[in-house]
Amino acid sequence: MSKLKIAIQKNGRLYEESLQLLKDCGISVNNGKDQLKVLVDNFPLEIMYLRNSDIPQYLEDGVVDIAIVGENLLAEKQKQNEIVQKLGFSKCRVSLAIPKDVDTDQPLYFQGKKIATSYPNTLKKYLTENGIQADIHVISGSVEIAPNIGLADGICDIVSSGSTLFKNGLRETVTLLKSEAVLAKNINLNSSQEEILDKLLFRIKAVLKAKNSKYILMNVPNNKISEISDVLPVLKSPTVIPLAEEGWSSIHSVIDEERFWDVIDELKLKGAQDILIIPIDKMVI
Repeated sequence: MSKLKIAIQKNGRLYEESLQLLKDCGISVNNGKDQLKVLVDNFPLEIMYLRNSDIPQYLEDGVVDIAIVGENLLAEKQKQNEIVQKLGFSKCRVSLAIPKDVDTDQPLYFQGKKIATSYPNTLKKYLTENGIQADIHVISGSVEIAPNIGLADGICDIVSSGSTLFKNGLRETVTLLKSEAVLAKNINLNSSQEEILDKLLFRIKAVLKAKNSKYILMNVPNNKISEISDVLPVLKSPTVIPLAEEGWSSIHSVIDEERFWDVIDELKLKGAQDILIIPIDKMVI
């Protein structure tokens, strides 16, 4: 039987969350210490643990069929790969940053300046689009120290919380690219590989939908059922169950995480009581 070869980062930001996603999809990952390749027993998948910067090239070359990788890296490496699913974790951005005592946020500050970065292709694209000429210094790590040692006037680097910039006397000015972990594929998969990928995507989407949703149940006066049902962003329609106490019913539904508190506030105003919120493990729709 065909197997799909998937690459994940062997250490670093994406490693733990990538493994957790696969486990949440019911895929048994029994990797021993320092193993670089692992066969999965309960799904036609072979996991390869690779250095993050190598993944886009290996994916384009067909060494692996799919990969969990950061959007920022795919954009920087400029390889012929296709993003098939955004995964919602390891969110970050590629941004320009300058010393805190510089009193402008304008991109033209960088005109004729030196910029240190480990994202030269992303930076060149931005500078070209904005008509800015700057001297780019490519650094493989610790980019944020470049202005402090006189190597550059600013930097272009990956930013998550911004704490590293703050510690090094820098502040973020312009976001060039927003990024998160994605599932990407080689553009030349055969039909058998595409079939396995579809099955994996089905599981991933069920996991992601559950993580972004909450199950809600509440007690509601019967004369408020219609009004409260209109508030609920349900898949089809809410479940309504009569209670032993006459004139009352229990309503069950699902709420998107991002709208959670706004919906709860509105439900309370409309008469809902005893509201319970329950996490959802999987959602198959």
